[in-house]
Amino acid sequence: MPWRVGPAARRAGQRPDPYKVWLSEIMLQQTTIPHGTRYFLAFTKRWPTVEDLAAATDADVMSAWAGLGYYARARNLLKCARTVVERGGFPENSTELIKLPGIGPYTAGAIAAIAFGERAAAVDGNVERVMARLLADGRDFADVKARVRDVVPEIVPEDRPGEFAEAMMDLGATVCTPKSPNCLICPVSKLCAARAEGDPARYPVKTKKAPKPKRRGAVLIAERGGKVALLRRPDKGLLGGMLALPTTEWADCDPASTALLKQFGASNAERIGEVRHVFTHFELKLEVWRGSASGGQAEWLKPGDVDGLPSVFAKAFRLAYPSKPISER
Repeated sequence: MPWRVGPAARRAGQRPDPYKVWLSEIMLQQTTIPHGTRYFLAFTKRWPTVEDLAAATDADVMSAWAGLGYYARARNLLKCARTVVERGGFPENSTELIKLPGIGPYTAGAIAAIAFGERAAAVDGNVERVMARLLADGRDFADVKARVRDVVPEIVPEDRPGEFAEAMMDLGATVCTPKSPNCLICPVSKLCAARAEGDPARYPVKTKKAPKPKRRGAVLIAERGGKVALLRRPDKGLLGGMLALPTTEWADCDPASTALLKQFGASNAERIGEVRHVFTHFELKLEVWRGSASGGQAEWLKPGDVDGLPSVFAKAFRLAYPSKPISER
């Protein structure tokens, strides 16, 4: 992984870059490693240091983040970078790191352990699963998590805590996986109570989740003079600060498409299909309309210049321009 420093390099005196450790941890929240790595490489090429990132515009960072989801992370990323630059660098302990924007207990522990060698616990979802199986705790996972947060700090070694943190994460990601744990190659299988019971995959025990609520809306491909309308979403709220297609409110009732079409004077608009997207807390279905606009306040771009839309709007855009390879980055 491009943000890692291997054991041999550590022994030679090389230390992980706190900027890269922090950036990778923020990006990998709710994101797979292959997907997040592409963004990490793009960000560090464009903004090699925290000072470079702090000097970037909000719009550039939000556009580069598009497709990673959970856009509050991008807003906090900038706030954190600017705070770090103002204070002259990253704090070197978890107590101070957790005070920075967008950094919670796990991220603070991971940065402190990996970048600065503090004996700090870094408990993410992979570590929680590993520990639930080692302990064979059959209670609901929500209760087990609290126990894990108490146990892990006790087993972090004084020596090489950063490598311990990375090893625990990797163990959960590659060996002690959710559905098919590979106990035959697990380095701690002899300590695992769940394996001793014979069915480690039954842990952690999770209650069934309630179905996500469904919302509906409409989105408009408004065209004028060979250009398409885009709007900057408010800084606060879902997809805050992102450039997006004009859309109605998303609610649990029929979408108010008429008002949207009227806003842009698109009386001849036609419904060209629909797209679906799953957010953390709800499922969304959007009607997609397309038509010539005679008004409306917006940023007007040529379709070929449109790039980096949030995923839900990129799906709608492709219905109108299927041959345009738009990136969701």
